Amino acid sequence: MMHVVTGAAGFIGSKLVGALNRRGITEILAVDNLETAAKFSNLVPCEIEDYLDKREFLVRLEAGQFDGAIDAVLHQGACSDTMATDGRYVMQNNYGYSRALLDWCQEEEVPFLYASSAAVYGAGGNGFRVARECEAPLNVYGYSKFLFDQLVRRRLPGRSAQIAGLRYFNVYGPNESHKGRMASVAFHAFHQFKAEGRVKLFVGSGGYADGEQRRDFIHVDDVVAVNLHLLEFGEMSGIWNCGTGRAQSFNEVAAAVINTVRATRASAQELAAQKLIEYIPFPPQLAARYQSYTEADASELRSAGYAHEFMTVQQGVAAYVEELAKA
Repeated sequence: MMHVVTGAAGFIGSKLVGALNRRGITEILAVDNLETAAKFSNLVPCEIEDYLDKREFLVRLEAGQFDGAIDAVLHQGACSDTMATDGRYVMQNNYGYSRALLDWCQEEEVPFLYASSAAVYGAGGNGFRVARECEAPLNVYGYSKFLFDQLVRRRLPGRSAQIAGLRYFNVYGPNESHKGRMASVAFHAFHQFKAEGRVKLFVGSGGYADGEQRRDFIHVDDVVAVNLHLLEFGEMSGIWNCGTGRAQSFNEVAAAVINTVRATRASAQELAAQKLIEYIPFPPQLAARYQSYTEADASELRSAGYAHEFMTVQQGVAAYVEELAKA
């Protein structure tokens, strides 16, 4: 019997594979699309049973070749480009593919854990609770995740096996370098500081001062821990936010990066005065689709029994920068 991880060579998927290995699980079918070949390196330290391209996997799955052979599906594969404009591609990858996996898992009574996104909340004007009235996606990526969550809500009452969705907030940490411009603020800030001796942030927007836009930044290790908690307690079904419940500013991320590199404890204001943080104009094309503030309502996850503390930006970014510096 195997665990299937889709998006296995990607950011969160590869970290999940590594975490399963540390639990002694190596019978893992890694599923991904390696048209972006560079991310293969994320799987090099991992132990897997087999690898399949996502298209071949789906064909073989629907042909019945995996019936009775899978313990659980951890579905992380998606087009995660929030600026994508090919809606057909995004919907096929994020909605159609997910629906096919959900259908199979329900038919075979196999636990299905999947990645949703805080993008379903759009600008967040109605808050960040897992509730229909809070959901207003601003782009087709967010809509694809939103639509699948609606399907899951309809399926939950009659489910045959666990269905668990996690709305990831701003995830950062090791194994994301292949994501390019979609990599985290911490990743780009580190490389920018090493190359230029400064970190560039946007000027104020949405009523926030320069660099004071706030997001719920969560380290990938915390995301993995939540997934494994749900996998361990297979009776837990539903959709939950996966964020720290703590909004922190881009200034704090930049300061954590610079202070870790320089072994200092300066504030963002002090770093800006030293020209180590620079504020640049806000891109017009992002103005109508930008989340100036996100903060997960983590109360339902806590009520579901997840009690572990999440890393702060100061803790998580510092640990991440130390790893980046070794590369």
